[in-house]
Amino acid sequence: MIDWFIVIAFIIYSLFEGFRSRRQSAENLSEYLLAGRTIRGWRAGFSMAATQFAADTPLLVMGLIAIGGAFSLWRLWIYGLAFLLMGFILAAAWRRAGVLTDAELTTRRYSGKGVLALRALKGIYYGTVINCVVMAFVLVAAVRIFEIFLPWHEWLPSSLFNALLAAVEGSGFILSSVSAEPGETVATTNNIISIAAMLAFVATYSTAGGLRSVIATDVAQLILMMFATAAYTWIAVSQSGGIADMPTRLVELYGTENADRFLSFAPGAGDALFAFLVVISLQWLFQMNSDGTGYLAQRSMACRSDRDARIAAVTFTVIQIVVRSLLWLMIGVALLILYPFDPATPITDAFIGERELTFVHGFNELLPAGLRGLMLAGMLAALASTISTHLNWGASYWSNDLYKGVWVEKIRGKTATQRELVVVAKLSNIVVLAIALTIMVNLGSIQNAWLVSLLFGAGTGAVLVLRWLWERINLYCEIVAILVSLIVAPILLLTIEAEWLKLLLMSAISTTSVVIAAYTTPRTDGAVLGAFYRQVRPPGWWRSTAASVGAEPNEPVDRLKRFMIPLAAAAVSIY
Repeated sequence: MIDWFIVIAFIIYSLFEGFRSRRQSAENLSEYLLAGRTIRGWRAGFSMAATQFAADTPLLVMGLIAIGGAFSLWRLWIYGLAFLLMGFILAAAWRRAGVLTDAELTTRRYSGKGVLALRALKGIYYGTVINCVVMAFVLVAAVRIFEIFLPWHEWLPSSLFNALLAAVEGSGFILSSVSAEPGETVATTNNIISIAAMLAFVATYSTAGGLRSVIATDVAQLILMMFATAAYTWIAVSQSGGIADMPTRLVELYGTENADRFLSFAPGAGDALFAFLVVISLQWLFQMNSDGTGYLAQRSMACRSDRDARIAAVTFTVIQIVVRSLLWLMIGVALLILYPFDPATPITDAFIGERELTFVHGFNELLPAGLRGLMLAGMLAALASTISTHLNWGASYWSNDLYKGVWVEKIRGKTATQRELVVVAKLSNIVVLAIALTIMVNLGSIQNAWLVSLLFGAGTGAVLVLRWLWERINLYCEIVAILVSLIVAPILLLTIEAEWLKLLLMSAISTTSVVIAAYTTPRTDGAVLGAFYRQVRPPGWWRSTAASVGAEPNEPVDRLKRFMIPLAAAAVSIY
């Protein structure tokens, strides 16, 4: 009973925060999407970390450790460089740009007839396709949690549940990761009820209160989840024999070679080392959020000052890379001992999904009442945090770019009212959720879906950073990067096995294409570049533009150098 009391308390708190912020968030789109740009740095950093503390990520980590050992977590740790790049160099630029979304940035940064098309393309690509794929990962994790903890067939009146069960049987629809009792159809019915209840809860508070309510619940969720995860770590490590005896237990279960692989922070020599170095040297930059595009930039823009934006990035990075990851690493190794497997087992989607699910089985079976409720509330809160963030982010593209910028202002030639835009933002959540659910039912393991998304994102990573640092980047560069990603990624997925080689080729092809486009297509109008430079004061290679507006030509490069020193110091201390 105490477990569900904790869960219900969090639900009540979230709904309270949503309705408390309702009046302010309804004033205009900036209040709804960016909380009026009044967020303190530490709160924004906590919110970033809470969203990244998604319920799917610990499951992903368990699968990575089982397949590749501790060193495979560098796939996640290396993103710290991108987070610090955003915080020290790009966060202030995002804030000064005065935009609500990445798609709107195109109207400030570029010139030409293609600006509107690019804005619409980015609104669809990032606000819908990428956003819904990420939400689908989270919903897959939700299904795996719900199947264990929410047996609606035992709780609901039999007449009501049987009616829902008959509808599911008639549709032939299956939404289940298990085939054991109570059976796929019953599990599917349970999962549909659970997802509907969770989405109704999340949509209620996030739609009512906008970003203010999202951040308020994020802060509570992170504190709750960190405490629960620390308790889970302590108990899992103790149950597996303690840190001192864990290496010996691994040798007994898996042999010396596999035990060394599980515990090593680096791969072996030869091809594995080369592949590892390729991946960690490229993945942090060649990814869809390399400059913070998405909810990270949104949190930075919501901060009250440039200093708060930098504080947010450093706070987020420390929590994400140091605190959270080391707790999950210890849990992952402990679960290898508590839930052993045959190392000769073929690596399939089913096997990876099974290893991912050990995280949920572990806290269900190892934690006592109270702590189990705390962990369950934390996992549900993590689900809610991530979904609410992506709903808010997706709504920003649909309302600010696709509806306001494209449909109302350009096509209809009218002006949308702020109240109208807030209504559209709220209604767009329904569309985004429907698309995410459609993608979710076709996913296998979280890990494989994540790897596919990385490849698609690798095609756009370079241009997202270069547009802030290099004046030659134009709208054609961004269009080329998106098209290369959409065309080349499927080809590489079908023709090349080695993941490091796919990432290397995608990075090389996309960067080369972007540079060629920069030198062979029309340059951005000088007046547009000048206005952008005066407003944003971007660091990097802006010599000609700086000179054209009367600034010192070397000033932007000197600014970049000044920021690189604290960035490097923060990276060294964190790693």
